[in-house]
Amino acid sequence: MEYTKTFNELKTLFTPDKDEIIIPGSDVKIYNIGFHTDFPINGFLNLSDTLITENKSFSYPVFAPPKAESDKVILLLHGLNERSWIKYLVWAYWLAENTSSYVILFPISFHINRSPASWKDPRVMINFMKNRNSAFGEINMSSFANIAISNRLTEDPLRFFNSGYQTATDIIKLLLSVRNGQHPVIPKSNKINIFAYSIGAFLAEIILMGNPDNLFHESKLFIFCGGSVFSNMQGSSKLIMDSHAFDRVYRYYLYEFEKSITVKSPLADFLHTSQIGMAFRSMIDLGRLKTFRESLFKKLRNQIHSITLANDKVIPPNGVIATLNANNNRGVAEVWDFPYAYSHENPFPLLNSPLSNEVDRSFEHVFSEARNFFK
Repeated sequence: MEYTKTFNELKTLFTPDKDEIIIPGSDVKIYNIGFHTDFPINGFLNLSDTLITENKSFSYPVFAPPKAESDKVILLLHGLNERSWIKYLVWAYWLAENTSSYVILFPISFHINRSPASWKDPRVMINFMKNRNSAFGEINMSSFANIAISNRLTEDPLRFFNSGYQTATDIIKLLLSVRNGQHPVIPKSNKINIFAYSIGAFLAEIILMGNPDNLFHESKLFIFCGGSVFSNMQGSSKLIMDSHAFDRVYRYYLYEFEKSITVKSPLADFLHTSQIGMAFRSMIDLGRLKTFRESLFKKLRNQIHSITLANDKVIPPNGVIATLNANNNRGVAEVWDFPYAYSHENPFPLLNSPLSNEVDRSFEHVFSEARNFFK
């Protein structure tokens, strides 16, 4: 498959408003499925966030493989501050076609189409940028693309946890419908694997460690450009969040969070007593709940494989290696490199040069590794 060519074809074809999308010359189909979150407030969500209707009811794409009777499923989880599926369409298409799996692109809470359209409109965001610069001075990595999430996380860094937890509860609801044979497109299945990128890997590791309803007992998790504890990430980027927001979130989770949950509350109870809550806490820093985290990763070592990139500045490879290859788990995480200029945010750039062939080959290499791991 030619990555660059297929990327442009799918970008033109895809629309979230159509129930079914036919891909010319392919037996893979795309279905957009409606979803309504049942996430309870329970003192978790910021009250103003409960008013964002886009986050409650939305659609998500499912790529159906050529063999419609297949009982294999891959959940594909995206990165932080994504506002569109465009980047991931060719990823899902390749996996559906080459693994004979149904591939679910599920949006993280307040991302993609779970957020107001205004959050990605430069004409609307310009006033927010002016106000933010006026309040905090010149901020590194500030941009139209990250102003909405930067404001939100600066105002309330607990939103980082809340968004992930709401997404986890939504994923549980979704995958239970698949396991019980109640999904409108995907046949009944217990064979659920995960392809996770960037912060999606952070979320995937936590739900695999928590294993709610025994959904992920035999699941395999393939990680691309991710896998480290939070303290080893550097989330300041024009496409993710500005430096002020990242500093605020970092300080909160590294120095304030544990103290804040010593006061009894529904959130504190959840984080101290549930497997998912403990998993989240253990993924903040290498020294936090270390024995808990490393013992779980040791049990999961044959279910997780990570490919991290040598020049990744957002989730550097050393942090991934320290997280996943600890406690004699050597080989779970590998460091690769590509023969062209890339970034964490854009590992497969569209190039108008002979190097585009190298991009095609690198994409094929990564996703073939995922296919082989899922076998």
